[in-house]
Amino acid sequence: MPRLQWQPYESSPWLEKVASARLRIRPGKRSCATRIAAGVTISIIFASIGSLIFSIKRFGQPIGSHSHRLKWVDEGFEMLVFTDNLIDHDNLRKELLSQCDMLLNVAITNQDAVQWLINNSKHISNVICFQSSPSLVNKLGGTYVQYTGEQDMFGKLASIGKPSGVKESAEVLKTISNAWERHNSDDIRFCLLVVVNAYIRPVSMLKNLRAKGLSTLSCMIKNCGPQILNCLFDLNCRKALQCLNSCSPTDQVCNYRCIASYESPYLEAFSLCVLQKNNCLDLNAEIPSKPNVMPLTMFREQKLSHEIAEDLFVGWLDSMEWSWRVAAGQNPAYDQFPCQYQLFYRGKAKGSFWYEPVFQVKTLEGELVWRRRRYRVRRASTPGTFYFSVLDNGVISKEFWTIVDVAEDFSWGLFHYHGAAQAAGLSYTGAVLVTPDGSYPDVEDPRLASALEKCAIKKWELYTVDNCSCMGAPLGTPEGSKLHHQISPGKETSILQRR
Repeated sequence: MPRLQWQPYESSPWLEKVASARLRIRPGKRSCATRIAAGVTISIIFASIGSLIFSIKRFGQPIGSHSHRLKWVDEGFEMLVFTDNLIDHDNLRKELLSQCDMLLNVAITNQDAVQWLINNSKHISNVICFQSSPSLVNKLGGTYVQYTGEQDMFGKLASIGKPSGVKESAEVLKTISNAWERHNSDDIRFCLLVVVNAYIRPVSMLKNLRAKGLSTLSCMIKNCGPQILNCLFDLNCRKALQCLNSCSPTDQVCNYRCIASYESPYLEAFSLCVLQKNNCLDLNAEIPSKPNVMPLTMFREQKLSHEIAEDLFVGWLDSMEWSWRVAAGQNPAYDQFPCQYQLFYRGKAKGSFWYEPVFQVKTLEGELVWRRRRYRVRRASTPGTFYFSVLDNGVISKEFWTIVDVAEDFSWGLFHYHGAAQAAGLSYTGAVLVTPDGSYPDVEDPRLASALEKCAIKKWELYTVDNCSCMGAPLGTPEGSKLHHQISPGKETSILQRR
């Protein structure tokens, strides 16, 4: 019978650290593992509730990075990554599979491995298989799931029912399927957590999946009757509601694409009344505290001050029509839009500072449109950190931004943020890599690599922004705006103060 060997995945130093000839299990934790035809397996160990296994071919380093990301959600989550080579490891079945809560397999087609799994996973209540041998049968809550034909990864689970009802189960599967098919790190983590939340135990950051939907009409009708009617009689607003109703409450990619596609004054008024002022959907969210990203402390041999930090944000605005252009972003919901321009400037009022992103959206109907937002920016206690706030289509988002690093010649910068739209029940993190013209900087630059490491971001997690067709951007700053105070591109400290 085939058995497993723990062996480092050669392309990942992280895997060399956690993979060994013996499996180390934290006291008081239960774990579970699975065999893969030619790849790596990830074991996520949960305090008190057992574990979940996720396995996928050829992606040891990317998948391995989810270990620390899951700890941002809950310190009790632990992920182990290992390879298998079909050699003896008797303790695997005894110590790992014996108390497993859930088993996830991807791309398992080797017949020896398939048979080994069939023989050793019969007691596991939740087994989900993707792109694997049809001999491996899915089950949830102890009930086997039959499927036929070609389907997407989660589509083959569509017939599964839960004690709480088929409708709820179908909604969970739809959420997972939409997230999984986007193939990025945040959505993979989201996908894993949705499964745990639905079938093992509640996950706090996904509590809004259990929130009431738009059927909670009493609050809405009592407080927002005119706004509802105006929205329903407006084509774009009506389309926005229909689109949003098809999204999971916590699927930020789906939600924000609907909003950006169909935004209108009527949608803003509707959201402001229903969500922001009256919280009719009873949602809540907090700004994430992790990862804890430290700001830049020195620039051009000067200790970073609040004034210099603001100058770094202002960037190229003066010699160019914008401060920065986004070359790449990490958040799939907010950082991936084409043609992103950043405008940072000081306002007329003493101490005021503003941020206006201008970006292009390809709507769900295929039209290219420009969007613009306006954030109020306040200094946080540490230079290089800031509080941002914006009213975005009727919902207030609050964010904490960090200037991670900026090249001395202003050739690139890396900004990280944590945020939450409390009334919409959404929390998020992200980062943007910016340059003067939107072109990608030298990826081998050790300073850039160090900056990404401070954010716990791998280079492969950044998605390159499409900056090819950006004519006609609605740029410009308000009359009376002020720009640099002390430092700007090509100018040394104090030069600007002497003007």
